[in-house]
Amino acid sequence: MTLSGIKIVAAQEFRVRLRTGRWRWLLIAWVAVIAAFTGLLRYGLGVARATSDVGMDNIGLPMFGSLMLFVLGLALLVSPALAAQSINGDRERGTLATVQVTPLTAWEITLGKFAASWITGLVFLVLTLPFAAWAVLEGGVGPLRALAVLAVVALLMGVICAMAQGLSALFARGITSTLMSYVLVFALTIGTVIVFFLSLPLTMKEKHYTYEGGTYTSDVPQPHLVWWLMAPNPFVILGDAAPAPPMQYNPYTGKDEPVVEGDPLSGIGVMARHMRSDVETYRSDALTSSPAVWPYGLGFNVLVGGGALWLSARRLRTPVRKLSRGVRIA
Repeated sequence: MTLSGIKIVAAQEFRVRLRTGRWRWLLIAWVAVIAAFTGLLRYGLGVARATSDVGMDNIGLPMFGSLMLFVLGLALLVSPALAAQSINGDRERGTLATVQVTPLTAWEITLGKFAASWITGLVFLVLTLPFAAWAVLEGGVGPLRALAVLAVVALLMGVICAMAQGLSALFARGITSTLMSYVLVFALTIGTVIVFFLSLPLTMKEKHYTYEGGTYTSDVPQPHLVWWLMAPNPFVILGDAAPAPPMQYNPYTGKDEPVVEGDPLSGIGVMARHMRSDVETYRSDALTSSPAVWPYGLGFNVLVGGGALWLSARRLRTPVRKLSRGVRIA
């Protein structure tokens, strides 16, 4: 396997994508949707700051967090379409065998196709940078925090592209692999939440409370026993991996704590770490006092993505000893 071989495959993939002409319209639609969302979000936050009695000094904090969650949601919709037909689509068109008979290895073809789909996804993310910069300029978000969040989004896009490509190598028909890619995205996002809450009743534990001289018994769920079910969720990973916002003095606790009010990323991070810790009281300083969840979720997703790439390379090996029913070589 050589870098030049990967570049050859990636360049060919880019040329094929550019010939279709639809990408320019997808990019225009992406920018239009992000611009509309950012503009409406900024207007809504401005109205909330003007009418709120408390005030919002760092309007950029909720603006940036909401924008990045929205971008991640769009990325999870776009990424499967970039790679879900990268292998079986070429096989259906009869062009895959032409590449396989060249000196290119299976891993060069695999990584070249993966690089093309991931880089295409990163182009979408780059178009988001002006709007992310707008949120940073509103205040409350440091450049290092913004870069870290963008890096996590980029990595999650790559993971989804790798999984979709693995499904493209596994299934013979492009429509099947595309459908299964979106089912996989649903499982990672909505499915993990459903499984987590369905598992909570299985963790009930009897606890005793003393109140006004009396003792009361209640069944309380133990989320720290099943927190790992939520760890692979991309939104949980992004919220928990985001660096803590600026610290400020909390008069209720008498300590310096991160500003989490109004920041959706911090809110998700506090929720995730609270689930993992065996503490009943909700604590706003969980971002700094509780163990992180995102390394486990991100590590799991990266392992699955790596396994999908290994599956792609295995299915591209030549000579082919066994073909699925209805699959042709050329």
